[in-house]
Amino acid sequence: MLIVGCGDVGQRFARLVQPLAARPLGRGPRVLALTSSLDKVAELRALGVQPLLGNLDDVRSLRRLRGVAHRVLHLAPPAPQGSQDTRTANLLRVLAQGHTPPSLVYGSTTGVYGDCAGEWVDETRPVAPATARGQRRADAQARLRAYGLRSGVRVNVLRIPGIYAPNRKGGTPRTRLLKGLPVLAHGEDVFTNHIHADDLARICWAALWRGKPQRTYHASDDTQLRMGDYFDLAADLYGLPRPPRVSRAIAEQTLPPVMLSFMSESRRLRNDRIKQELRVQLRYPTVREGLQESESNRSACASSR
Repeated sequence: MLIVGCGDVGQRFARLVQPLAARPLGRGPRVLALTSSLDKVAELRALGVQPLLGNLDDVRSLRRLRGVAHRVLHLAPPAPQGSQDTRTANLLRVLAQGHTPPSLVYGSTTGVYGDCAGEWVDETRPVAPATARGQRRADAQARLRAYGLRSGVRVNVLRIPGIYAPNRKGGTPRTRLLKGLPVLAHGEDVFTNHIHADDLARICWAALWRGKPQRTYHASDDTQLRMGDYFDLAADLYGLPRPPRVSRAIAEQTLPPVMLSFMSESRRLRNDRIKQELRVQLRYPTVREGLQESESNRSACASSR
């Protein structure tokens, strides 16, 4: 198994595999991970993962990936510029030179849909990315679909919303709430979608084994909240003041462009496929369960000091 882009979610996935990899007589899966950082080598080895040094921006450095894995989990983000995902193009170029893996799972984004005006969205909706970030992801999806159809590899695309977890950098709303940053007024607010990082790792695992050929899945939980209501919920659970509500016009004057971009798209994701086809049972079906557990753990740690 090869993990490409072994950041937070990739490492959670590796921990899921650890008990299987430790089976006697080499019967468990062997897990490899591509990394461009020497600093991460020891960290990956501690997870039972064999690091392979290479850089997705340099196709020559990827030669070791030819034919090394039967299953590939591609979680690496595109380059930060342009409308095409050259990193995925480089990866596919190398994978095509060895034996083809039977299964490849790609972690994309729900941003490929653009703004849906709060409508319910399933995986059949055409993509219409409104940002360069979304365009790069849509380009990667198209390249992967063509690769799967051409090679016979079972390619699955996971369209991922906002990822949260208490032990993930920036993984809870606490820091944003402490800064007192505003959210949109009720009449202008947008629907937002979420997935706990541990549930996402489990969805990745299920897709590698159970995904249907050339199938797309929403890796999303059951939450149906507008963004401001999400922050209100978190504030109440944390015992913090709720964020101020402002008009969109005022938000555009006070918030950074990246934050505003997430406030410009509204949709509600249907997640039936991950439950019915991948047979995933979410450990944190809504953000309430995930945030409550994180707050309970934090309080328990604080009281034990």
